[in-house]
Amino acid sequence: MWKKELQKYNELIWCCEENNTLKAEMLDNMNISVRMLCNLKKAKTVTLNGKYVPMHTEVYKGDTIKVKLPEESNDYQSQKMEIEVLYEDWDLIVVEKPFGMVVHPTRNYQENTMLNGIKNYFEENGIKSKIRFVNRLDRDTSGILIVAKNAYAHSVLTKDTSMWDMYKKYIAVVEGATNENGTINLPIMKSEDGIRRIVDEKGQNSVTHYKTISRNEKASLIELELETGRTHQIRVHMSALGHPLYGDDLYGGNTAFINRQALHCIELGFYSPRLDKEIRVKTKLHDDITELMSKLGLSC
Repeated sequence: MWKKELQKYNELIWCCEENNTLKAEMLDNMNISVRMLCNLKKAKTVTLNGKYVPMHTEVYKGDTIKVKLPEESNDYQSQKMEIEVLYEDWDLIVVEKPFGMVVHPTRNYQENTMLNGIKNYFEENGIKSKIRFVNRLDRDTSGILIVAKNAYAHSVLTKDTSMWDMYKKYIAVVEGATNENGTINLPIMKSEDGIRRIVDEKGQNSVTHYKTISRNEKASLIELELETGRTHQIRVHMSALGHPLYGDDLYGGNTAFINRQALHCIELGFYSPRLDKEIRVKTKLHDDITELMSKLGLSC
């Protein structure tokens, strides 16, 4: 079990609860990946009861394993920003991403990205680690963004097994009156232009569940839960259903009342690696979406 009072972002402290080998204990109980284990073995940064020992060493109930994670640097520019922190522990920082901001620097966006701001936050808080995003949001989608403070947390949270699936809830304003609820199961693939996504039988399995909160002839306020996480999934699925998001000019949405897609990640549920439990983080809608709702006669 984790010795919670001793944990740091760059140190994993584990108390063995059974007899095992060091290697098996780290792989099976501490959820350390094979790749990370190989790197730690080369770096000789794993100790058992304060001493470096080979990975095949026997461990016994009550023994303490300490893993020292290496210091890492980021090559990107640091920028001072107002970062709204929604949740933080040894492994994760969960922040609010405003609309209009790119998550990761690209050829066209080298500055004023979330990564630039998070790097400054890491520096101010003495976190010497690479910035690893657990989830992504489109530039003009607002809401909850999870950042791993170390390679261990990122590895655990991005494992391709149901144990680590995140709960994702979005709020959107779409054109027309939607049904009370529904499930959209349409495969999605990249279009020839490389920017848009399209529904195509050759695409990846994509499933979106939605529930209508408020509606009239002009528009609907809907709550969406994602079973899969494809690029532009909500935008593509709702457009295919004949209900494009307001402000989403890429997929045929009405841009008269809002200058970005009316989409907000309002709640995330995720597994906290060393607290060994699910954490739920909620946020509120941004003003431009609530103003849009007022203009369209929608209520929460």
